[in-house]
Amino acid sequence: MSTAPRPARRAASPEKTRPSVFWPLAAVVIPAVGWFARIEISGAEHLPAEGPYVLAPNHYSEFDPLIIAVATWRMGRAPRFMAKESLFRVPVLGAALRATGMVPVARSSSSAAAKVTLEQSEALVEHDRGVIVYPEGSLTRDPDMWPMRGKTGAVRLALAGDIPVIPVATWGVQRILPRYGKLSFWPPRKRVQVRLGPPTDLAPYRRPSGGAALIAATDAVMADISGLLGELRGEDPPAERWNPAAHGQNETGRLEP
Repeated sequence: MSTAPRPARRAASPEKTRPSVFWPLAAVVIPAVGWFARIEISGAEHLPAEGPYVLAPNHYSEFDPLIIAVATWRMGRAPRFMAKESLFRVPVLGAALRATGMVPVARSSSSAAAKVTLEQSEALVEHDRGVIVYPEGSLTRDPDMWPMRGKTGAVRLALAGDIPVIPVATWGVQRILPRYGKLSFWPPRKRVQVRLGPPTDLAPYRRPSGGAALIAATDAVMADISGLLGELRGEDPPAERWNPAAHGQNETGRLEP
């Protein structure tokens, strides 16, 4: 009886096979997340096995960073996120963030932020690290949970160091923790899909640079993320993305006074 050959197993990168703080974290987090989710990954070949990258997921549940972290680890890379700069000043937490190579979000003037972004990008290239950046900046406000309008941080980081931006979409996490809802413990191992696409083509936005080019590049990334999510949902994404500012909302989703 003949059987179809199994696809070649993806080799893990040195950052996963080399002992690090991620090993004890994975020993705790992966089984815990495994109780809630049965993660199915497609398009893993688009995540570089080595070298820097920016992974850009959609964001519709407070639980989906854990899904992305576990999926990234399973694909052979260490999951590093962008985190608020203020968190790095918190005792113990700040040390943990630095130890795991998390990247602080620059919250300063435009000129200072550009300098910090360049330094962060150079560090990713120097250390062959990737970073996970949520382009939306917060949970989507779209009523149907489609990706909303993105912010330019991910493409700024990518363009500064000629780093690929890998769009990724997840679906099913809302059954574990609905947006602003309560955690669902039962039934366990709910199906969660994670799909990666090829790097977004940012070549048209490298020259000329500037605000308009960054916005256009971000729109291209968000379009790729929306397309992947449409494949997972079996639906066409909306022609226009939800813009919180147009609906009188600030970054937290609250109505502006």
